[in-house]
Amino acid sequence: MNALLYARNNRIVELMEQPTERRDADWMRDAAQQAVLLELATLPPYLCGLWSIDTSTGDGSVFDTLREIVFDEMSHFGLACNLLTTLGGTPVLDESVVPTYPGPLPGGVRPELTVFLSGLTTDAAEMYSLIEQPEQPLAKDAVPHVSIGAFYSALLEAFRAHPERITGARQLSLNFGHGAGNPVVPLATLAAVEKAIGVIKEQGEGTSASPENPHPGAAGELAHYYAFREIFHKRRLRKNPDTGKFEFTGAEIPMPDALPMGIVPSGGWPRTGPTAPDAGTTQLLDEFNQAYSKLLRLLRDAWQRDDASEAEGLLFEAIAQMSVLQDPAQQLMARPLPGSGKNYGPEFRYVTP
Repeated sequence: MNALLYARNNRIVELMEQPTERRDADWMRDAAQQAVLLELATLPPYLCGLWSIDTSTGDGSVFDTLREIVFDEMSHFGLACNLLTTLGGTPVLDESVVPTYPGPLPGGVRPELTVFLSGLTTDAAEMYSLIEQPEQPLAKDAVPHVSIGAFYSALLEAFRAHPERITGARQLSLNFGHGAGNPVVPLATLAAVEKAIGVIKEQGEGTSASPENPHPGAAGELAHYYAFREIFHKRRLRKNPDTGKFEFTGAEIPMPDALPMGIVPSGGWPRTGPTAPDAGTTQLLDEFNQAYSKLLRLLRDAWQRDDASEAEGLLFEAIAQMSVLQDPAQQLMARPLPGSGKNYGPEFRYVTP
């Protein structure tokens, strides 16, 4: 691994190793940029799982769970961008930093975990849960580790130590509506920053007392880690009345039928050789990658604008662009991958215009 790639893959580890007294304004901006990349990294695998589900069969509960989590993660991404710009930074979303698959989470978080793109399977559900796993899960089927939540806690402590660094610059607002996700709100005060980081942490990991998503509008929803573990175990989480422990021993959750999207290989699907896609599939792959890259550029540009109306217009254009991704993705998931018994799927690769 070259030095540049090593630095990229371990940036959060390096930031966490910095002593508190050295966590200056540059440290905070660097950490907030890493938070943006962490939130972005979760969306492609979750979207592949969501889009692969056959909604014409089953009870739809797994689809609904994944859809809720995707909207939550979109709002977390927006809040992370607001954390960065309130510190005077600007999101970087280009080929030098955008996550690639299969590969690690950005910054060296959970280095033993390989994040991949595939249709919804038991293995994919386990991978989703490992992304969100807290340091000390209430349902004891995991080993302790340093989590994404620990990284956010370190960033929050820096904000608390230096609230004067909160400028309120280039803050965007967004409400997905229809009970989907959390609102993306301006972060111009320490109280707003504390609430935003609390939402990101607790929706992903739960709290030390409960596996539930504790935020308004999420009544009855589990935090993402526990929701994914339910899908993995195919059982609802319940509290044992005798021991008080949380266990996956509740009602059955059937795994829904899903398109058999294979795991996207490193570098994307080979364009040459015996398994090279036909012209139509290649066109869909390129169409998707171009649409995804345009989405990232729109998001980047929205948080760069000082003019609020221009920024809002770009953000709404980005939301519209998001809907462009689903059709080519699902067309790819219906195309057989020669000699594998699996199908193609989107690569989520950044391409320059």
